[in-house]
Amino acid sequence: MVMSLQYCPSYMACIWVLMMIMTVMNAPRMAGAQGPPPPGYYPSSRFDAMTFDQGFRNLWGPRHQIVDQGSVTIWLDSSSGSGFKSLRPYKSGYFSAAVKLQPGYTAGVNTCFYLSNNEDYPGNHDEVDIEFLGTTADKPYTLQTNVYITGSGDGNIIGREMKFHLWFDPTEDFHNYAILWTPMEIIFLVDDVPIRRYPRKSDATFPERPMWVYGSIWDASSWATENGKYKANYQYQPFVGKYTNFKIGGCTADSSASCQPPSASPSRSGGLSRQQKAAMEWVQRNYMVYYYCGDPSRDQSLTPEC
Repeated sequence: MVMSLQYCPSYMACIWVLMMIMTVMNAPRMAGAQGPPPPGYYPSSRFDAMTFDQGFRNLWGPRHQIVDQGSVTIWLDSSSGSGFKSLRPYKSGYFSAAVKLQPGYTAGVNTCFYLSNNEDYPGNHDEVDIEFLGTTADKPYTLQTNVYITGSGDGNIIGREMKFHLWFDPTEDFHNYAILWTPMEIIFLVDDVPIRRYPRKSDATFPERPMWVYGSIWDASSWATENGKYKANYQYQPFVGKYTNFKIGGCTADSSASCQPPSASPSRSGGLSRQQKAAMEWVQRNYMVYYYCGDPSRDQSLTPEC
């Protein structure tokens, strides 16, 4: 497959074409890759696991949720999905859960673990997402990370999506997915490997207000799978998401000003170590399939951090 830069109408379009060329060139490496290089530091080891009841409660769809030995199973069928919410809001912290996804046809289904203050600020909220976008049986899941800043939900939603395929099958076993949010950065991790770092570049591009921790499974047929090409098919119901090994550590909304958020790296000042950066770059080079700053169809004036 050959792509020519003569078809680039703009600088950003050229960057997008180059990204696609790199993706095609890297395909053999992706197929043979065994996993990322070790990050050298494992933030999850710093926090104790909690049971579901210690940290969360049902939010909606109670008949589509089962709590068993500290874990929770939620499912979507043609009548309802289900969701849960943390007992407390947080202004920073480390938030993780081990998740196992449903195999087979799951198009249109969104299984997620995220931070949000939408109930407190409807139409004007902040949100930090880990979303597993369902797929057809012959294609891998897409893990979407996203950051919404004040103003999303009011008809002018500005997403900051970075999407990945994974270097393992997330339906075969539980894997740990985490968000580390501090006043200076947001880091997304999979099995302690950082896959994305979103630094604070200005007040306008970074969430500051306290958020709750959520998990849910719901029908997102209008956009979740190949921009809505494939819808949820309830012939394959129920669609199940399993969560366990919950970990939360950080500063609650009512913590004193002296509360220090955790760090994703050995350095208390934040950021990532050289080894962590190398692991993250490996993931992005081999498994990233979309980056909003490189999309020529986007109005980049709405995302000044790009």
